[in-house]
Amino acid sequence: MPSTRRPSYRAGAGRSPSARQTASPDVISASKESPGGPNSTASGAGAAPVTPAARDNVLSFPEPKAKRRKRILFGTIGALAALVAGILAAAVYSPVLALQTVTVEGTKLLTTEQIQTALAPLQGKPLPQISDGDVTALLQPLVQVKEVSTQARPPSTLQVKVTERVPVALVKQGEAHQLVDADGVTLSDSADPAATQLPVIDGGGGTLPKDLFHAITGVLGALPADVLARLSNASAKSVDAVELKLVDGQTIVWGNSGEKELKAKVLEALLKAPADPKNPVRIYDVSVPRHPVTR
Repeated sequence: MPSTRRPSYRAGAGRSPSARQTASPDVISASKESPGGPNSTASGAGAAPVTPAARDNVLSFPEPKAKRRKRILFGTIGALAALVAGILAAAVYSPVLALQTVTVEGTKLLTTEQIQTALAPLQGKPLPQISDGDVTALLQPLVQVKEVSTQARPPSTLQVKVTERVPVALVKQGEAHQLVDADGVTLSDSADPAATQLPVIDGGGGTLPKDLFHAITGVLGALPADVLARLSNASAKSVDAVELKLVDGQTIVWGNSGEKELKAKVLEALLKAPADPKNPVRIYDVSVPRHPVTR
């Protein structure tokens, strides 16, 4: 008896895999290029090489914003640094800033002309190239100069501020009088004692021993200017026995150089105390400054 079942067919049945793959337009396949490059055989034998046209179709992703900002920032910093370096180089070597005028402040023992003459070698040099060390080296022969500072005033002026050594005494050597400071530096080889209100250190016919000389000048350097102006002379039998004489004839027993600042304050206070005509003071003893004695 003949069968009544109708034959059924399955799509793609009996076809080769390649035929089924071709006949199915809805199937999409993708492959990744081997790390070995276009000619690599890692994807299997017979794999077709990637052509230049295929490579041109590969999408390139944009540079990350953070990386782009960093690159722009570094580029800007580099450009600014180069610009600043150029400006500084132009300023340092520019003839527009060449020194033409020197102004001087703080001189009493020296004159402005002496300072300007000593600094003449700096004329024409650009201001940025002039340092305090250059000025100090040129002023070193002038022993009256203790310290110096400078300030450039563009376009062509250098302001020089001088701190001079302070004279504290006249040293008598024979008939000559030398002006000296607290360090014993001779500021002038000849001075008029009548025109200088400073005490006289009498060295006699010879040279005063260095230790005694520094003991005396150290004491004089600690005194206030108004007290110093009232002294007539200073002497020392030893470094522990410094004595001062006032123009009024009174004697100051100072002692050694210890506690100079305290002794100076005590002496200043004693000299400002009202005088008693009935009991005039002839001696001020501040050798023990916490227990001063007048007699």
